[in-house]
Amino acid sequence: MKIIKLNAIDSTNSFLKEMATNTSAENFTIVVAESQTNGRGQQDCVWLSEPFKNLTFSVYLSFRKFQIKHKKNLLFAVSLAVYEAIKEETELSISIKWPNDILSGNKKICGILIENSIQKDKIKHAVVGIGLNVNQTEFSKITSNVSSLKLLTRQNYDLDVLLKTIVSKLKIRIDQLACKEFEKLEEDYLKVLYKKNTPTMFKDRKGVLFMGLISGISKEGLLQIELEDETIKEFGIKEVSFV
Repeated sequence: MKIIKLNAIDSTNSFLKEMATNTSAENFTIVVAESQTNGRGQQDCVWLSEPFKNLTFSVYLSFRKFQIKHKKNLLFAVSLAVYEAIKEETELSISIKWPNDILSGNKKICGILIENSIQKDKIKHAVVGIGLNVNQTEFSKITSNVSSLKLLTRQNYDLDVLLKTIVSKLKIRIDQLACKEFEKLEEDYLKVLYKKNTPTMFKDRKGVLFMGLISGISKEGLLQIELEDETIKEFGIKEVSFV
């Protein structure tokens, strides 16, 4: 495991992707930024983080024969690793919001971005970006649905300790991925999925409100919601939101 620490960078994911393109990156190479000026979330959303107070890093994962049809299991593995690390270090009551945000109650404390490099029908490697709000206590009024470990527990946390715990959990879950323990990964993910089997109000991309409950994840990694007429409808990222 190789750890590269940077004082400031626009995006650890962009840095690591470029590094992997230009050099032979070692599996589990980690790039950590004390200050990230242009962090990215799902579908080009911006991840804002106060310098020196949070954990913003990316991990390079290489694969030998990981078929793209199983890519949702990589999402499960990464999300569970971060979830388990936070639970171990804080004992907070948390959940995973599909696809891979970590929530405490309805407050987001961690965002994850997975960018895959595809070769034919296989994922050659992935760059996993993780942004965890740790010791930051003030956030923009625009982002009222976010929180941090310190706000929730009133404790300061050692960023290096948190990083080591996350990477340790990630190695365990990636080993499960390599051993094709897909059913176990999905089972564990669904156990801690936010609003699973709970009647909830949703809004689709057209602004239409509807009641439903999250029932599972499709083979393609889409969110499955059971509607009031007991039919199952599937949604991709940004196609549905909680009200």
